[in-house]
Amino acid sequence: MMKIENPVLRGFNADPSMIRVGDTYYIANSTFEWFPGVRLHESKDMVHWNLLPSPLSTTTLLDMKGNPASGGIWAPDLSYADGKFWLVYTDVKITEGAFKDMTNYLTTATDIHGPWTDPIKLNGVGFDASLFHDENGKKYLVQQTWDHREYHHPFNGITLTEFDVKTMKLQPKTARTIYNGTQVKLVEGPHLYQINGYYYLFAAQGGTVFTHQEVVARSRTLDTLSFETEPGDPFITNMDTPDFYLQKQGHGALVNTPGGEWYYASLVARPWNHKNESAYDPRGWSTLGRETSIQKVEWDDEGWPRVVGGHGGQVEVEAPKDAILTKAPDNGDQHDDFDQSELALEWNTLRVPFENHMGRIGQGQLTLIGRDSLASDFDVSMVARRWQAFNFNAETKVTFKPYTYQQMAGLTNFYNDNHWSWIFVTWDEKKGRVIEVAENNRGHYTSYLKDDAIQIPDDVEAVWFRTQVRKQSYGYQYSFDGQTWQDVPVSLDAAILSDDYVLQTYGGFFTGAFVGLAAVDYSGYEQEADFDYFDYKELPD
Repeated sequence: MMKIENPVLRGFNADPSMIRVGDTYYIANSTFEWFPGVRLHESKDMVHWNLLPSPLSTTTLLDMKGNPASGGIWAPDLSYADGKFWLVYTDVKITEGAFKDMTNYLTTATDIHGPWTDPIKLNGVGFDASLFHDENGKKYLVQQTWDHREYHHPFNGITLTEFDVKTMKLQPKTARTIYNGTQVKLVEGPHLYQINGYYYLFAAQGGTVFTHQEVVARSRTLDTLSFETEPGDPFITNMDTPDFYLQKQGHGALVNTPGGEWYYASLVARPWNHKNESAYDPRGWSTLGRETSIQKVEWDDEGWPRVVGGHGGQVEVEAPKDAILTKAPDNGDQHDDFDQSELALEWNTLRVPFENHMGRIGQGQLTLIGRDSLASDFDVSMVARRWQAFNFNAETKVTFKPYTYQQMAGLTNFYNDNHWSWIFVTWDEKKGRVIEVAENNRGHYTSYLKDDAIQIPDDVEAVWFRTQVRKQSYGYQYSFDGQTWQDVPVSLDAAILSDDYVLQTYGGFFTGAFVGLAAVDYSGYEQEADFDYFDYKELPD
């Protein structure tokens, strides 16, 4: 029998919303400030997953220019009813402070590949909104509710609001709080299901960190505060399993198979520790971000769902008995010669789509137009892909002719605008074209080579760059011929590119590390950089 190996979606694939349509399963994941919005995968066996085009691929559907790090798309909800897919998504504009300014939208499509309809604005009551299709024909928006008042808890329960399909609008006067969560607090991520005469509410609590958990409540009605919490332990959590390989499980979605089995898709993380650290405090650094796991679910005699193997979950899970073998890539390896006219599905940009203002692609070359620094929330000229393994090499070849130190282009490892590093070509007044390695750590910028920046010979047209990521640390190499590689004598701490590190000083900590290509020209003269290829190859743990 096939086995689900957790995590099934490796690297930053948080907040899974899983559904089944016929014999096919779909998962939608959060993308936050990365464009295009919402990551989609499909499978017929829950073991092997294929990446699909993202639904929010135009600025009509998603405009995030200026969004803060870890703003943007929070916890999308994918559902299927009335012969079409329904996608509810949130664009969060403020992440820090008393307020969470956001807008919830709805778009639909008859085909998962699109086209998706222009967005319908729903509300801004709270994030993690999902659409519930009642068997009686009614539809409801279920969501976390935000309270800015400093004398209240900001997570003010789960709100239910009727949605009128004729007008495609919510009915605000029908809004009611159906569940307040438990004393764990931070109740969010709600999904409603109708099973055996009950409404079952699955909701996350405890914050999306090592105290994360999922609870289940149920009710015969959708009346105000009518839901009763599942007795005993939380439905799923790793709060009390610090030695387990999988951590942070909680927020997710329930699905049943054609044969009547049940599974639950949850966010998950795989932290690691430095050799001199306790594995309990800090519990670890999750450089791959929050990934997706799938656990099998059974129902007890009282009609409550229970995770098979206990609430900590399992790494290996039995696949559905009626699974249909799905052909999918064995790993996350990627080689791109930039022969296509559009970016491959693995690539992402920050906040805005890859269009002419950012560069060009095709005929064996990616050209990036130098724009803002990597610390900007606006015009960043970068294409990047997720880290999906703890150990990998990534390399590229770049041609760049700067004439000021304000112009830079190269290979970057990036978490957000305050946490990144890169190796790049730039200009030095004394040496001309040089190679430098720099890091931005909590907004503090450090040039590591300075006066020892590596001079590029006049007869060298292009430079090759490589990064070698080895779980706890990583570094950079360069070559002038693509054959002989030289190490840059700088070893960087990978923990700086983790949710857990960023959380210590900043409230937005929801994504994961990326590796990519970037061009900066904050002089405003738009100097261009040409990249001939990109290669990402995973190595054994």
